[in-house]
Amino acid sequence: MNTNAFPTKGNLMLAKNSLTLAKQGYELMDKKRNILIRELMNLIEEAKTIQSEIDATFTEAYQALQQANIEVGIHSVQEIAKAIPAEDSVRIKSIMGTEIPLVSCEEEKKVPYYGFYNSSESVDAARGSFLKVKELTVRLSMVENAAIRLAANIKKTQKRANALKNITIPKYEA
Repeated sequence: MNTNAFPTKGNLMLAKNSLTLAKQGYELMDKKRNILIRELMNLIEEAKTIQSEIDATFTEAYQALQQANIEVGIHSVQEIAKAIPAEDSVRIKSIMGTEIPLVSCEEEKKVPYYGFYNSSESVDAARGSFLKVKELTVRLSMVENAAIRLAANIKKTQKRANALKNITIPKYEA
């Protein structure tokens, strides 16, 4: 409110309307903040679940890799690993310029890049486990990115709500 405004009935009515609008704005900001915090907590829980899944799958994958090293030999496993091309199927795209980017990964071919003659079932199990780790990592990156963006949005909403509550509303009430 302009402190140099003349004390007229019209200016008083404008100040009361502005005060009402500021209070409604604060209530909306407070509700928005609560909803965003609830969503952030859900995303954090989902991230914890995915992280524990990744840990379990990594353990399983390294055990399968160790078994493959024992059965086939380290040198053979290294040669098989060299036959697999570098990963370039992960794509990051943003929806409408911002907010929550989508991370996508192309579906891996079901047929491995190596021959079956020099490999064993444990090599296939290790490959499958590491593919599952890749998929889980892509999902985790999406969830964590969304959580980071929500946290930034919560911070911005909190600043706006505090400005309304501590600056704007007291000025109009005075």
